[in-house]
Amino acid sequence: MTSPFPQRLKQARVRKDLTQQQLGVLLGLDPNNASARMNQYERGKHAPDFATLKRIAELLDVPVAWFYCEDDLDASIVDAAHQLTAEQKQALLSLIEQLRQQP
Repeated sequence: MTSPFPQRLKQARVRKDLTQQQLGVLLGLDPNNASARMNQYERGKHAPDFATLKRIAELLDVPVAWFYCEDDLDASIVDAAHQLTAEQKQALLSLIEQLRQQP
């Protein structure tokens, strides 16, 4: 099974209207290598370490877990929950628990 990370990285980058080079430079990569490194990530040739992935997630305003959701529905739920306040997340969790208890 291939990782969903490369596709999701490109999706989030495009959604923020950034080129590979722009994202790489925002990450602090050398401008001469930024595009090539991001291209390697998006092709699945290399994967960033967790600290780099966390910075990418912050720049693209998505949770780290979103990059690894196995399907689009789960990814959409994780992304939507990420946008909520802590109080709203608690309310969502309560609702989910209620739904799980229904027959």
